[in-house]
Amino acid sequence: MKSIIRVFSYLRHYPVLAAAQLLCAVGMTLAVFVFPNTTGYVIDEIIPNPARHDDFLFWVVIALLGFLMKDGLNSLRILLNNNFEQRVIFDIRSELYDKLQRLPLRWFDTRRTGDIMTRVVEDVTSMERVLIDGIEQGLVASLQVIGIGAFLFFLNPQVAAWATLPVPFLALGAWLYSTRGRDRYRNQREAASDLNALLHDNISGVRQIKAYAAEKAEHDRFNRFSDKLRQTTLRMMRWWATYSPGMSFVRMTGYVLVLGFGGSAVMQNELTIGDFTKFLLFLSLFYEPIDRLNSLNQMMLTGRAAADRVFAILDSEEEPNAVSGNKAPTPVAGHVVFENVSFSYQDKPTLDKINLEARPGQTIALVGSTGAGKTTVLSLLTRFYEISAGRITIDGTPIHDLSKPSLRDQLAYVTQEPFLFNGTVRENLLLGKRNATDEQLWAALEAANAEPFVRRLPETLDTNVGERGVKLSGGEKQRLSIARALLKNAPILLLDEATASVDSETERQIQNALDRLMENRTAFVIAHRLSTIRDADRIYVLEHGRVIEQGTHDHLLANNGKYAELCKKSFLGENQQA
Repeated sequence: MKSIIRVFSYLRHYPVLAAAQLLCAVGMTLAVFVFPNTTGYVIDEIIPNPARHDDFLFWVVIALLGFLMKDGLNSLRILLNNNFEQRVIFDIRSELYDKLQRLPLRWFDTRRTGDIMTRVVEDVTSMERVLIDGIEQGLVASLQVIGIGAFLFFLNPQVAAWATLPVPFLALGAWLYSTRGRDRYRNQREAASDLNALLHDNISGVRQIKAYAAEKAEHDRFNRFSDKLRQTTLRMMRWWATYSPGMSFVRMTGYVLVLGFGGSAVMQNELTIGDFTKFLLFLSLFYEPIDRLNSLNQMMLTGRAAADRVFAILDSEEEPNAVSGNKAPTPVAGHVVFENVSFSYQDKPTLDKINLEARPGQTIALVGSTGAGKTTVLSLLTRFYEISAGRITIDGTPIHDLSKPSLRDQLAYVTQEPFLFNGTVRENLLLGKRNATDEQLWAALEAANAEPFVRRLPETLDTNVGERGVKLSGGEKQRLSIARALLKNAPILLLDEATASVDSETERQIQNALDRLMENRTAFVIAHRLSTIRDADRIYVLEHGRVIEQGTHDHLLANNGKYAELCKKSFLGENQQA
């Protein structure tokens, strides 16, 4: 029950609402006693004395007021609980999203996006049932069972003992159901998550599915996952189909026992007809909340399975310095040094004791075959991943000592695959500079050679680009990504194939803009085209995670080594004299 207790721990932030609900629950429990006691008094005292009509009307009004008090408090309690529960759910979901923002990329590399979305949306909603039912029903039901149970023993201990005889068996059944049904509910949540993950992947990759005419195969695959969810849900329902009627049968034996032994007590004048009627009414009010608690057990199992999945994220280890750490020295000159840096990805060596240096204002080019570790170098500089050994410094300060927000404020990164959010052009550009004016936005677009096509868009800056920028061409998306980096105006630039998705003429124009931008700034450039790196201050050639050559373009060509070999091949895609 650790997860359930942990869910309820969020309630401490709202003590006033919790206290108000408790008062409403206590008031409702007291109001429950009015009608049965009034009925018993009318049967024993009013009906045998027909002349007391005024007393009869008085007790009818009392019974009516009891119902009014009970239902009025119930309405207030529901309103309080809904407000209470929604605040707590908001807190949990906000904390979960905040945690996701602070998890390392390694964590995301091994998780499916659809599964994460299921945990944030569906699993947190399932936790909501623990709160709304655990408080709204559990609190009231528990108080009612305790209060009415005690009163039954006050009326007649012997009959009350027979009436409550099924309670231990109900408790045992609830315990067996919760312990043996836990895995069924967990498997059902996992199956639902698997189906959502598949659906997310197929919707995101719908163009590939259509391109390869794989609709039938993917439909069959979807049906397999959907059938798994159906089977796990049926196993869960079959368990409930046995538990619920069984508990109902045990509960009804209490009524039979009261009817038999209570009726015998009336015939032996040990119990009045009014008290017997009162006993039957109270017995209904005693077992009704027990039935609710049994139903609540099922909801608790669902909520616990969901809570386990949510807390698995909240308990994950965060990336170092996700929030805390020193601020980057200002102003940043941009002197970057890698000293014997090694890195392994999932126990697979990626970089091995590399050393490289970028002095302020220099342009550093990284060249090598696919998988040589070029992009990994940039990922380590941004601290998307943490180095295994060695150290990286900026202006002499180890980046491991800096808070990640402070470090990344000094970097502008254009990734190999341009990514645009499902929003407007303006919203995507403002990611680089939140308070940028329209003049600054247009200036960045002009520098990235993106202004002409943005001017042609239906609503220019306010045009929605679609999910992942689907409404734009690859070159247009890349130019917007470059404009976003230009707008940030950071002292250190990271360009990973920044001009890969544009034609030669556009590349030339963008390269001119990048050349102006890189003046007096440190830049790391990864490129396969010779024109983008031949003027670099220093070129590092990587092979299997090691730096095997370094120097200027002319120097490396003269050495006739790996770099010269790459230049001769189509890998760099251009003639050396281009």
